[in-house]
Amino acid sequence: MAFCGAAAQGDDKSPAPSPNPQPAAKPEGAAATSSAPTPPSQAPVAPVTPTPAAAAQPVVAAPKPQPALTSPQQVNHFLGKYCIECHDSNLQKGDRDFESFGLPLKSIADLISAKEIIDQITLKEMPPKKADQPSDEERLAMLRALREGTVAARSKLESSGSRTVMRRLSSREYENTIATLFGRRVDTLGLTADFPKEKTSRHIDTIGQTLVTSGFLVDQYFQAANRLVETRLGKPVMEPQQWRFNGHFVQYEELQGSHKDAFNFGFLNLYEQPNTDTRQGGYGHIEDFLNGVPVSGMYDIEVEAQAKHRDTHYDPAIFGIDLSEPFILGIVPGDVTKGHIHYPQAIEPVLATKTVPDDKPTRLYFRVWLEAGQTPRFIFPNGPYESRASVITINQRYKDEFKEKIPTSLVGRAHILREGKLPHIRISEVKIKGPVQEKGGSAEEVAVFGPEGFKEDRAVDQLLAFAEKAYRRPLTDSDRQPLRALYEKRLGEKAAPRQAAQDVVKLILCSPSFLYLSEITDESSKALKPYDLASRLSFALWAGPPDRALLDAAKSGQLTQDAELKKQVQRMLSDERSTAFVNGFLDSWLSLRDLGSQPPPRETNRSYYAEDLPDSMKAEVRLFFRYLLKNNGSAAQFISADYTFVDKKLAKLYELPEAKSLRLADGFKKVSLQGNQHRGGLMGMAGVLTVSANGVESSPVTRGVWVSENILGIHPPPPPDEVPAIEPDVSGATTIRERLAKHSTDKTCAECHHKIDPLGFSLEAFDPIGRWRTTYPKPKKKDAPAPVIDTTGEFPSGETYQDFAGFKEILRKTREDLFIRHLIGEMLSYSTGRLMESTDDFVIQDIHDKAKQQGLGLRSIVAECLTSEIFRSR
Repeated sequence: MAFCGAAAQGDDKSPAPSPNPQPAAKPEGAAATSSAPTPPSQAPVAPVTPTPAAAAQPVVAAPKPQPALTSPQQVNHFLGKYCIECHDSNLQKGDRDFESFGLPLKSIADLISAKEIIDQITLKEMPPKKADQPSDEERLAMLRALREGTVAARSKLESSGSRTVMRRLSSREYENTIATLFGRRVDTLGLTADFPKEKTSRHIDTIGQTLVTSGFLVDQYFQAANRLVETRLGKPVMEPQQWRFNGHFVQYEELQGSHKDAFNFGFLNLYEQPNTDTRQGGYGHIEDFLNGVPVSGMYDIEVEAQAKHRDTHYDPAIFGIDLSEPFILGIVPGDVTKGHIHYPQAIEPVLATKTVPDDKPTRLYFRVWLEAGQTPRFIFPNGPYESRASVITINQRYKDEFKEKIPTSLVGRAHILREGKLPHIRISEVKIKGPVQEKGGSAEEVAVFGPEGFKEDRAVDQLLAFAEKAYRRPLTDSDRQPLRALYEKRLGEKAAPRQAAQDVVKLILCSPSFLYLSEITDESSKALKPYDLASRLSFALWAGPPDRALLDAAKSGQLTQDAELKKQVQRMLSDERSTAFVNGFLDSWLSLRDLGSQPPPRETNRSYYAEDLPDSMKAEVRLFFRYLLKNNGSAAQFISADYTFVDKKLAKLYELPEAKSLRLADGFKKVSLQGNQHRGGLMGMAGVLTVSANGVESSPVTRGVWVSENILGIHPPPPPDEVPAIEPDVSGATTIRERLAKHSTDKTCAECHHKIDPLGFSLEAFDPIGRWRTTYPKPKKKDAPAPVIDTTGEFPSGETYQDFAGFKEILRKTREDLFIRHLIGEMLSYSTGRLMESTDDFVIQDIHDKAKQQGLGLRSIVAECLTSEIFRSR
């Protein structure tokens, strides 16, 4: 628990400050404030000429000027006057004892305490609002003394732990690196599907201390390497084959009776999107092709399809989608050995999509990659929501339109298919041809063995060249020896030369030199050597290995020079591969990877599922970040901005005028938010509002904690074990603010809630998926009105706001510096693979100062971070 209710920095409780020879004394009386040093920004005051009357008064000798307090005295004076009453060795409110705190700072614990005090004084959250307040001069003097003391202590106390633990690749970095080395996508293989779930540290997935390597993971590396090499390099040479299917399209069990009755399995029908609960036609497979393709490769797929009944007269609300939008047909892989062929599977990346015409059956052509044993499955990405429920509703509401008898179960649809107008995609024929021959050999063959493919007489040289790419640095004799030895050993065991070479490739992919970063810089050296720096840079910006230009800069030794490093950073940021940085960093900083981990109830949030809103939500945040990065826009716009990026679905959710003009085919568009008080900045984006809610209801506590941690960088302590959680009121009889008021009558709770809750009160204007609202859901009690939402709040420092717009304005005016420093710290943590420490604060402040001179441009901030001393050090 933090002093005066402050949120403690970090996940763990900070160690108690060490004893100090100059403790803060309890005050016996009020000390004069005139002894505080004059702020540097305060202009000298001109002397006042005495009036004649004043001159006539008796002359009194002026008191002897008091000497200015030294920095240690200033700290003791301030703490004794304003803090010790609550934070002495007896009371220790908030678990803080300042009787032993003072300058000079002698431990890391002292540095942490000093930083916390600086933060609290800067935010005017210490002393508490009801206590006596120091003057601005006293605050400035205290801040100056603590900062000077921190500077003096930094060189002595610089943590030896401020180094990145040699870390392995994360699962996403591993897949990206494999795809780069093999020259083709590998998500169809699901290489990491059985890997242990990655642990994160403060939501960041690149921290070395959490990227542990268990025995199970090592085994998975061996299995993944074996599967990859045998599937992609060891596949047999095969002439193209052709398959044709125009009947026996047996589908999900509940559909079989209707389909046999209506058209004797003559069509493959898609009735709904893939992400439903009932699985009534979300996936269409080919029953006579369950064994899939015989070998991994590229396949041409020809589909005869038609969009049926987009012009239906049935109520569009039944289907939960916009029927004015053309239907889309997609293809995903399926594997009958990996689960139910009608259900979602762990490995099903979308391979291709096409728009389906309405007027008549039309031939659509796809070229997709399928692994051996995979069969193509057809999906309807923008299809109706919950087909089973739709059929039941049609059978109930439109029963008089049908001549045939409606089944008593209401789930039968044969009569609707014959007489009605049920929207769906109808496939009448599928042709598959492949594998398609690749000119000059497969992409994998060229990537691993070179343009000429595998050559037995040059096998060892080819393998060593591949190892150098995989290890991202020149090879040493100790690297070469085991590779040569394994190749010779396998030949001695009568393995074919190509098989021996493939086994060596597997060894390379299981080597620590491939799986780990920062491996050749001497332990005693602080600065990274060029090749390690190249890898750190490429994995920070591309989540993958360095390209030839970056390796050349490392080889020449120029990469460690400021000018060359800056040039490479700018080049890499302009490359499309930097999308990996945008996505990975936002997943870490804003916890966007957690979007969907607490999905809201389907019955009250239909559009969230029917329109696949999570994808659009993530895209908005990414496009906004990408725009600032490309144009070097001010990072302060993350707090408040007068524009955003929306597609048709988000424009509808936000009730923007563009909802009427945008089409799905238009994708995302930059739109103005001038005069819009409901949106603007990260906290007005549905993705952030959804990930910061709990799925069932919104809460000022969960969203307040999210803002504190992710926007301001202040990590509140967890509630004490003995304090019960605030349970949601599903009946709606009380508002969350009423429940919080009751909860906070406990002083233990109130101490933290008076800091957390004001960060979340204004966000109550948004429901759990980010829709604007002015009232809570209507209570279950009959005739009870829907409670009006109170969006007002007061910060512990005294600033008040009335609504969301006012809340953002306070953050922008009073906490912008805090936000920018936190953003810099998150960027450094993500890119270096270690959490920032108190000893890093000065470099962070230096970066902040430089960024300010450049208008806080996001591109400038990224560049300053990636050329900083912290980034270039072990």
